Amino acid sequence: MTLAAALAKLFQQPVIRSGLFQTAANDSLMEWLDLIYWTLAVALVMGGLAGAVVPILPGLPMVFGGLWLAAWTDGYAHDGAITLSVLGVMLVVGLVMDFIAASIGTKRVGASPQAVSGALIGSIVGLFFGLPGLLIGPFAGAVLGELYAQNSLRQATASGIGAWIGLLLGAITKLVLSLMMIGIFIFDWAIG
Repeated sequence: MTLAAALAKLFQQPVIRSGLFQTAANDSLMEWLDLIYWTLAVALVMGGLAGAVVPILPGLPMVFGGLWLAAWTDGYAHDGAITLSVLGVMLVVGLVMDFIAASIGTKRVGASPQAVSGALIGSIVGLFFGLPGLLIGPFAGAVLGELYAQNSLRQATASGIGAWIGLLLGAITKLVLSLMMIGIFIFDWAIG
């Protein structure tokens, strides 16, 4: 059995959330749980869309988590292993792009390798300082890297601005990927 067939078989199994005995009370409880799950799925997707442009929220993972929760709540009846695998690949691509966006922007303005490394390190360190760290980290890292390479303050500033441009392009990429993930999910839901 191939991996794709095994995953498809796994996702086609009925989801049992209410235990061994099905009663009228359990039916009512299941309806409430389903409502809670659907509400949480929609909230995750909406929060993920906001997170695609607000650096402090993990946008793509939230969108993916919300879509997976929606598929699970539906018992994978409409969206299965193939769709969720495609969405998972898109998630990984988006996360990689997000981490390297600042260094790509820095490199495009002719920055030194130290500035490119500084922008990448600044992006990672900035994660620990919330929104200000995410906005300032890549810029500061690129500037410090350029100054470490003993280039002028003008070149260092240009490298920092390149890092910000990279962040902007990364945010646009995350938003587009988020919308594509939602579109693929809805399309598969409609035809599935």
